Order: sequence, then C-alpha cells, then structure tokens
Amino acid sequence: MKCAALPGRIAQRLLMFTFAYSCKIDCRHMNIGIVCYPTFGGSGVLATELGKALADKGHNVHFITYQQPVRLTGFSANIFYHEVRVPTYPLFDYPPYETALASTMVDVVKNNNVDLLHVHYAIPHAAAAYMAKKILERENRFIPVITTLHGTDITLVGRDKTYAPVVAFSINQSDAITAVSQDLREETYKIFDIEKEIEVIYNFVDLKRFSKRPIDAFKKVIAPHGERIILHASNFRKIKRIPDVIHIFKQLNEIIPSKLLLVGDGPERPMAEDLCRELDICDDVRFVGKQQDMEEIFAIADLFLLPSEYESFGLSALEAMAGSTPVVASHVGGLPEIIKQGENGYMAPVGNVGQMSQYAIDILKDEKTLHHFKANARKQAERFDIHRIVPQYEKLYERFLHSFSLNVV
Repeated sequence: MKCAALPGRIAQRLLMFTFAYSCKIDCRHMNIGIVCYPTFGGSGVLATELGKALADKGHNVHFITYQQPVRLTGFSANIFYHEVRVPTYPLFDYPPYETALASTMVDVVKNNNVDLLHVHYAIPHAAAAYMAKKILERENRFIPVITTLHGTDITLVGRDKTYAPVVAFSINQSDAITAVSQDLREETYKIFDIEKEIEVIYNFVDLKRFSKRPIDAFKKVIAPHGERIILHASNFRKIKRIPDVIHIFKQLNEIIPSKLLLVGDGPERPMAEDLCRELDICDDVRFVGKQQDMEEIFAIADLFLLPSEYESFGLSALEAMAGSTPVVASHVGGLPEIIKQGENGYMAPVGNVGQMSQYAIDILKDEKTLHHFKANARKQAERFDIHRIVPQYEKLYERFLHSFSLNVV
C-alpha cells in the first residue's frame, strides 16, 4: 500500500510508524533465535560460535536444540538455551522431533519476543522453521527465517530422494538463504531448483582464541624425541577418508619421524584402529577422542591432514590455519577457497595418497620451509576472522527485519 494514495494525515502517521519501527530495529539490540545441531560437526560449531559472538555484541541469543551445544560453555547474561523435548509414546517407532522443534520455536518466539529465526543445516531445521512461521502468521506474528546451508545437508543427505522435495521447498520458503562457500552455493543451484538468491557468508574463526603458544610439556609428551606432529580432526565418517590419513602418515613417517594425533570419534574409528595395527604404526598414532580445547592441540601441530571426499568449506582446516598449522587436503568443494597451493598448504586429487604424502614431506623437510608455511597459514586465516564475518550476518538480519517492518505496515 503506497502512502501517496491515502489521506494526508493517515499517510503521515504510517510514514512515522515505518521510520520509528525501522529505527527501532537498526538502533536496538536484536533477539535472535538460533536453531542448530549441538554436536562437534561444522554446522553446530559455526552456529554456536556465531551466537556467542552476537551475544558479545549485546544481542540476545536463544539457542533452540535438543541438548546444550558442545561449544556453549560458561555463562553469558544474554545467551539462553531452550531444550527441545520430544515425548516418547509406544505409538511412535521414531519420535517426531521436527514437530516438537517447530512447537518449541513457536513458544520461544512468542514468549521471548524473538525478532528472527536463523536455522543452520537445512534438515530438518528449515522445514520446522517454515511450520513455525506459518503457525505464528495465523496469530499475526510475522518473523523472518534465515537458512544457512553447510554442506552435507545439500550434497549428501539433502539430495536423497527421501528428503529432497522437502529440502528444496523449505529452502525456497526461507526469507534469506546463505551458504558457507561459493562452491556450496553453486552445488545447491545444481542439485535443487532454488528460486531465490543464495548469499555467500564464509565460515569464520576466532583468531584470538587460536593465538596460544605451544605448551612445551604437552608437546614433549606427544613427541618426546622432537618428532613432527601431524593432526587430523573429524567425525570419523566415510566421507573423511580416515584410511587415507593413516596411509599418508605412514609414508611420511618413513621419511620424517612423526607422530599422528587423531582427534574425534565416529563409525570409522574401529576400522582405523585395526588399520594402524595392521601397518604396525600404533606406537606413533594416538586416538584422543573428542576434544573441546582444539586451540591447544593446533598450537603444537606441524601439519593438518584433510583428505576428505568432500568439504563444503573445511572449518577444521581454517581452525588449523588460525593456529599457524599448514594443511594438506583434497582438492574438493570449498577447500580451494581457503587453501592457497604452495603457500599455506597443498591440495591433491581425492585418494592420491602418494601425492599428499609427498606434499607433507615438502612442507616438513626443514625448519625454514615449515616456518614459511606456518606464517602464511596464519595470514590466510586473518581473512576469515570472526570480527570480519559476524557483521555480515548482522547486516543481513537488519535488512530483512527492516523489509518485514515495511511489509507489516
């Protein structure tokens, strides 16, 4: 409705209301609902760190998920956690989490004056957010939904025929869509018929957190004779190609004495342990499980291995570089957007273990070369510092809140 078509006094009041509402959005702190998986995976880590950073800037952040996110430690006056409770009944072989999640979103929005919902990982969060949005609209409550795509929600799980129609629909019904890399943006358009613009807002890292100096005593325990320390961290799923990590390490260790730290846990771990026994390298390999304080581990590492089948971005690689650790990885997905060949690491085709092990040897062969790669790794990570990326999300929020205020008027 255009104000010019209304009587002067009414038009003036509407314009004043619109200005006051938009100013209210731009000038005050926002109430933001964040929906994510609470696990060690990249989407959950990114969502949690984003929420913490927004809270540090004065916004109220409401996490909505089935358990407290692993990165959500300590206390903050303006961070709130809302647990999604899924009652169990004998009727249900599979409890309807999506329905419980949508209901919890509605409850949190209504009772906490939430301005917007930011959902991370399309399955099932985008569909649940759409349901919540429609319920709220019936009560004359209009709230924007922003969906951030992280990778396997599009390239692996999302393209499964069981989920694909719902994934495509719920993404298209989002008010804003972001992807964590240019590669993921392009893959999404290839896989789904997406009608809206997908904005790229890269993953980020808190450089200050990864600025710790190596703890000599810790390093001495891992590498008592000054061996190079090689690191891999993941959820130990097939897509991470854990056997490649182990074979790369074995070839490297035959040339340059090294120790391998395997951080994380998952379905491929028993196989990985068997492979280490088979190759007789157990004395040089440590499985350390899931770890909270990765910055202390990156501080002692000399090289990070990530020979994955696919990485939409490679947040673990970025965190390694923030800790001044160069990376040898597969040339896939969004990794070329953060790894500069021959500068802060190397990339090789998926499965090319021989090439990756040679690249590892090239980086670790002498102190001067290693120092060069370490310095460049840290420098590249500065491009993705949290203080550069989080304001992009704030601008996105403000833009859509302002747009919604105009539509409401």
